[in-house]
Amino acid sequence: MPSPALKVLISDPVKPEPLRQFAEAEIEADLRTDLDAASLREAIGGYDGLVVRSRTLVTSEVLSRADRLRVIGRAGTGTDNIDVDAASRRGIIVMNTPGENSVSTAEHAFSLLLALARNVPAADRSMREGRRESGKFVGVELHGKTLGILGLGRIGREVRSRAAAFGMRVLGHDPYLPAEAAGRFQVELVPLHRLLAEADFLTLHTPLTEETRHIVGDAELSLMKPGARIVNCARGGLVDERALLKALDSGRIAGAALDVLEEEDLSRNPLVKHPRVVLTPHLGASTIEAQDQVTHAIVRQVISVLKDGVVRNAVNMTAIEPELLPKLAPFLNLAERLGRFLAQIVAGAAREITITYHGTAVDFPTRPLTTAFLKGFFRTILSEPVNEVNAFHTARERGVALNEVRRVEHQEFSSLVAASVVTDRERRSCAGTHIGKGEPRIVRVDDLPVEAAPDGSLLVFGNVDRPGIVGVLGTILGRRGVNIAAMTLGRDKWGGQAIAILNLDTPVPQDVLEEIRAQDGIEWARAVEIR
Repeated sequence: MPSPALKVLISDPVKPEPLRQFAEAEIEADLRTDLDAASLREAIGGYDGLVVRSRTLVTSEVLSRADRLRVIGRAGTGTDNIDVDAASRRGIIVMNTPGENSVSTAEHAFSLLLALARNVPAADRSMREGRRESGKFVGVELHGKTLGILGLGRIGREVRSRAAAFGMRVLGHDPYLPAEAAGRFQVELVPLHRLLAEADFLTLHTPLTEETRHIVGDAELSLMKPGARIVNCARGGLVDERALLKALDSGRIAGAALDVLEEEDLSRNPLVKHPRVVLTPHLGASTIEAQDQVTHAIVRQVISVLKDGVVRNAVNMTAIEPELLPKLAPFLNLAERLGRFLAQIVAGAAREITITYHGTAVDFPTRPLTTAFLKGFFRTILSEPVNEVNAFHTARERGVALNEVRRVEHQEFSSLVAASVVTDRERRSCAGTHIGKGEPRIVRVDDLPVEAAPDGSLLVFGNVDRPGIVGVLGTILGRRGVNIAAMTLGRDKWGGQAIAILNLDTPVPQDVLEEIRAQDGIEWARAVEIR
């Protein structure tokens, strides 16, 4: 009996071209944009593929009826509208289209930069109100000015090329990008304080993490040239809006253009009515071309999966034999958590990563485990999506040397995954294993013994081993209402080096972390989030 024809459901609005792409590949495509949740549940069982944008909610209830479904394609980056875990459990590949909107976002950032330089929004308002005030809106040229780019991912590099075309001098800061890689992108990599001091224009293209929240605050704004201008098309919260307001009011900062806001309630954000602020409602990827590109890209990817079995940009797939996955899954989870943990306790741009597998861990193919570690590591520090497919490429692109070591036995544990990262500033390491029914545990940090669950909010610090330090830190946390759920301590010898990991009920506020770092005997401290 012949197998049924391949069928794909497109449940969000698209132009006719994707339908032609599927037809040319001999795949039947149905465009049905009127399906509610119940109708989607009823219909999904007849399809091999599903293409969505952001409107369709692909829930576990929908997927429970998806008996034929092999692939879900998201025309865009975010997959918040898809229950990826439920899809993974059913063996359904979920793919997205990372990087397809980089040009649109870069162009929008540059359009805001130009608008700031030439006072375009204010001049437009003046003309519409019946006034000709050309002398009031004297701007500045971009030619010969210095552009500081904070974050040199795909979007930051696209901005760089446009700035070069305008004759701007370009400086970049990216703590996770080695200088050699920056050279390939034709960017002079400099410390943050120099970037701020020399930039006439500053544009931000970095993810929002605990380390980057308020990366531009009072102290940073005070380093900038009087009359500098700021553009943020990345994430609200990168700029301390209260500090920015003060700098604008004082005249130190000549203007700011924001596509994203930390305080999104417009009625409560004083920047909304500031005369030297340009605002847009998160338009970075909102172009016809970007929307078309992500649609065409996801259609090509879905066709490749259904016709050739070739997977690109999968967010939930590692190349593992199905019968092996149940045994390997705990190690994949452990490796990814170790990557996320290590990314948040090491400072600087990674140059070398070494992952060592001990004991029964070497019974499995280690490449998927290394992929899981790299995914966890780079997803924590980069703004662009990193998944099983592009994790190794991301490491290569950033000039990171990778080493895998396999050792059959370990003196303390039946299985152990150990990792070390060497950056341009330091070396840090950690190791983990399983307890009970595959529960992950961190058992070493920088060669010091511990036992901590890599989950939720953590405080990690190294200190000189002497009485009273843990008590002082407990007092600081208690005073700010941060409850300690669990604590593990380790040291090499009495009076030597010590390590502590605290599992907390809530994240450590940045000012509390700074207070902890300032305590006598504390050598370093990091806040870690693993969700």
